[in-house]
Amino acid sequence: MAIDPRTPVIVGVGQFTERIDDPTYRGMSAVDLATAAVQAALADTGADPAAVATAVDTVFGLRQFEISGPMPAVLGKSDNYPRSVMNRLGGDPARVVLEPVGGQSPQKLVTEAGTLIAGGDADVVMIMGSEPGSTAKYFSNRDDKPDFTEHVGGQLEDRGHQIYSYIDEYTVTHGLTGAPVQYGLLDNARRSRLGLSVDEYRHQMAQLFAPMSKVAAKNPFSSSPVERSVDEVETVTDENRMICDPYPRLLVARDTVNQGAAAIITSVETARRLGVPQDKWVFLHGHSDLIEQGLLERADLGASPAAVHAAHEALRVADVRVDDIATFDLYSCFPFPVFLMCETLGLTDDDPRGLTLTGGLPYFGGPGNSYSLHAIAETVAQMRDNPGAFGFVGANGGIMSKYSVGIYSTEPVEWRTSRSAELTAQVAELPKVAVTKSPEGVGTVETYSVRYDWPVRTGIIVGRLDDGSRFMATTEDADLVALMSDGDPLGAKVAVRPTDSGNRAVLA
Repeated sequence: MAIDPRTPVIVGVGQFTERIDDPTYRGMSAVDLATAAVQAALADTGADPAAVATAVDTVFGLRQFEISGPMPAVLGKSDNYPRSVMNRLGGDPARVVLEPVGGQSPQKLVTEAGTLIAGGDADVVMIMGSEPGSTAKYFSNRDDKPDFTEHVGGQLEDRGHQIYSYIDEYTVTHGLTGAPVQYGLLDNARRSRLGLSVDEYRHQMAQLFAPMSKVAAKNPFSSSPVERSVDEVETVTDENRMICDPYPRLLVARDTVNQGAAAIITSVETARRLGVPQDKWVFLHGHSDLIEQGLLERADLGASPAAVHAAHEALRVADVRVDDIATFDLYSCFPFPVFLMCETLGLTDDDPRGLTLTGGLPYFGGPGNSYSLHAIAETVAQMRDNPGAFGFVGANGGIMSKYSVGIYSTEPVEWRTSRSAELTAQVAELPKVAVTKSPEGVGTVETYSVRYDWPVRTGIIVGRLDDGSRFMATTEDADLVALMSDGDPLGAKVAVRPTDSGNRAVLA
């Protein structure tokens, strides 16, 4: 078919991983890791890597955990991460951008890059991400710490970390710091909706995730290439200790990784000009980017209307059905996002197509905001190996706060637009739950988590008052924490009162 020369196409992808048990382990910086991934992506184009690097006019950099909040990077950082990488490779892009926090960002940026290229506002876009969590841990107690500080200057569009779009003073005061406890609330709310016991739900989580480890065990870019059984994943041991209820360690995204990924997107006419072989081209057929309501406003904490809309909108834009999809990579930081997308798409945990191409965040690795760039790289490779097939990437950010979907294929297709803005507006108008920030009296536990990672084991509660409003509270009360750790507190009555440092609850 004749295709518009401005049609965007992915022409190169690259990944890099170093493991701490590798003989060549170096403890690389974020810039070093991204540079290695970009080098791989440039080589993957099949064209002259130097010519492609020189042609890059726009770079989107994904934000590392070390710069995803107000705290300074312990080992230092570049003042212009994307330019530090491109400087090493001989590129001098006209525009570089540092994206905010969010695991949906890689897919969202592929869509943004495609829009720019289709509109004539860019010709060659590089998306890069890296996470040096292993380096930070490796050097944490050493005297020979490196200094990764770089001052390169130059143009940089820093969109800010925007971490406070997901959390606020109220939620932080009540223990919502870190992803495990946040998603623990969501998974326990879903368990409540389904009426399952603690043991039944943990078994289902293990059945969902254990098969992912089989994929990770075969992936050369995995941080933990070890196959795990269902029993290993669900049984709490010293190695598989509880992190935050309901998750033992093997159900939690592995953030102690050193990983990098990159993707190169050009127009069709630029791909031809640079000499990229057509068998390298992969098109984005469908896409969507939706935003959920604020956490405590949601009518059902065990659901995500935005993610549901995102999945179906991307399929609509691509004009394909779920049965037409050959591969999936569903964002798997914790079971909740995978469960939700399986429900939405009608998938089972034993679907022969599988639910991940990487091996999942607990096993392949959870490199911060850039995980789904690895999923995209794997999908692109699969689409090239299976011309005409379709691959689905689901990318999740925040506390199930933003969801982006991409549907890929080598089958040529001109650029299409989505109704993402309209659908996000519809989600925003859904009924909201009122929040009582300083409750006093008796309430009911709606959902919960337990922080085993704090010096004192602490229960985190989201509850409802008799008027239907929602509140948060924490507890160190022995009886209530015991019920939350070893029993099932869903629906339990608690007495709650405000203090100067947040609300406190005890069994009523």
